Amino acid sequence: RQIPSLKHPTKQATQSLPFHLEERSLSNPSLERKKHREGLWQLGTLGRGNHFLELLKDTEEQLWLMIHSGSRAMGQAIRAQALSLASTSATGMKVLDLHTNEGQAYLHDLQWALDYASANRMAMLETTLSLLEERFGIQADLSEVLDIHHNHVQQEEHQGQTLWVHRKGANAAHAGRRGIIPGSMGTCSFLVEGKGLPESLCSSSHGAGRKQSRSQARRSVTNRALQRQMKGVWFDHRRTAALLDEAPSAYKDIRAVMRAQRELVCITHELTPLLSYKGV
Repeated sequence: RQIPSLKHPTKQATQSLPFHLEERSLSNPSLERKKHREGLWQLGTLGRGNHFLELLKDTEEQLWLMIHSGSRAMGQAIRAQALSLASTSATGMKVLDLHTNEGQAYLHDLQWALDYASANRMAMLETTLSLLEERFGIQADLSEVLDIHHNHVQQEEHQGQTLWVHRKGANAAHAGRRGIIPGSMGTCSFLVEGKGLPESLCSSSHGAGRKQSRSQARRSVTNRALQRQMKGVWFDHRRTAALLDEAPSAYKDIRAVMRAQRELVCITHELTPLLSYKGV
């Protein structure tokens, strides 16, 4: 697959979205325009904030690749479109009636965004694996690929009721379901299996979670402190100043988080970071 490059807009005529995304129209003409603009050129890109690509090793010295990225600008555009059509409930929250055309359009667009997010991650995975094979002769075991969403809504049965479950910053943790719970760019991450706890709606955390806001971290973490916290993990030192808000100390202790949710998931693999690349 040819991966789009943001640096060469003259190549646009030779680029296209994957067929399963191209053939499905979004609910609004403005979304369709964005799909062929931002959607086309951002496919295969990481994004900013806490999005990352990491190489890690498990306790048996096996190498793992982990990518955190999503639907990029398309997800934001779809959310904005839905909110513009939503009404305000007595609680002050925005709502869409799923029995209306607007509600059904949102579910359709949401599923497109989830499929785009998966295609985006797979494009980066294919590019990285091709590079690892070319440079180091490493071939990946693709039977171990996990593709997981942590911001989505889907209909599920819980405690005898049919519910729409919205997991925002949460993983599905149904019994036996495999999941990924990252720490920070300098701490370990975990592969898990869900325990299907009914009281949690079969959910778990999707990561360590922040203990400092980005602005707090930028004020309190120095360049030297970040480099000390990242000892033993390769990262782009040229971007140290831009990465202060992603310092490990800005995040909660991932081991404490895992202990707190031991009723929700069981750990199958502990992964130690070797290389962490952040979009900035």
